[in-house]
Amino acid sequence: MSRARRLFPLFCTIGCSLILTCYAQPPPPGEEGTPKPAANGGDPIDFKKLLPILPDAPSGWSAEEAEGSTEEMGDTQISTAHRDYSKGEAKDAPTTSISVLDSVASPDYVEMTTSGWKNAEANAEGYSKPVTIEGTPGFETFENEGKHGTLWLLVAKRYFLQIETTGQDAKELQEWLKRVDLKKLAVLK
Repeated sequence: MSRARRLFPLFCTIGCSLILTCYAQPPPPGEEGTPKPAANGGDPIDFKKLLPILPDAPSGWSAEEAEGSTEEMGDTQISTAHRDYSKGEAKDAPTTSISVLDSVASPDYVEMTTSGWKNAEANAEGYSKPVTIEGTPGFETFENEGKHGTLWLLVAKRYFLQIETTGQDAKELQEWLKRVDLKKLAVLK
């Protein structure tokens, strides 16, 4: 199992935990059975609409079947989609993972996550830096050891797009991003 595939559930779990922390409060006395209005930014998109955003494998690469889910988390829902790519069968073969998480149900999660995207750092081990791509805010990291890179973008103030690469140069993060139709993702509802 690729590192990206192992980290995607963690990414989703952290998001879900933050959503639950923000909204999972006991009802006031006497309102236990009363339906309450949505305390979120709206309902997430059906994950099936996110799957076509995940690109086909480029020439020389293979892709696993795209997968996703829309899950209930207390009073809110979360939708995710994910696809893994690899180039060859070797243990150290280059890999890429692309994930999308619809955070519309938790504007607080968006704010908490993106607030950490302001700092830049570079040293002999790699770098981390804020980025803006086509007007879309994001954050990029790269570790020289293992050539491990990650690019996060917040598309349309609701979709977290994550591209994670191993065994590839840092510039490949941007090449993989070119395969994702950001404009199509931005207008999904």
